[in-house]
Amino acid sequence: MSIVDASMTRDALREIGKRPVDASGLEVHVTHGVAYLRGRIDKIRGYYEERDLHEELTMIVKVLRQKPGIREVVCEVELGGPSLRERLAVKRRRENRF
Repeated sequence: MSIVDASMTRDALREIGKRPVDASGLEVHVTHGVAYLRGRIDKIRGYYEERDLHEELTMIVKVLRQKPGIREVVCEVELGGPSLRERLAVKRRRENRF
């Protein structure tokens, strides 16, 4: 990996870190001006549980495309499942049926 690619990868990771998502399952690297995002993002428990992951991913891709030196973004990201609050609500509804 060249020094330029490593620097752009760090910049991409920094930008992703600014968003309210759990990106611990996301692999990010930049090669020859192409940013590759692979893996999974999830919602962060707590304050940001109501955020839409699709909107957040769209914003991440948009911000990365605007970075100098990044000419394309390849996004192979799986969005996480329902939040804890949503899972508990479904469980309560099931319990109340009986």
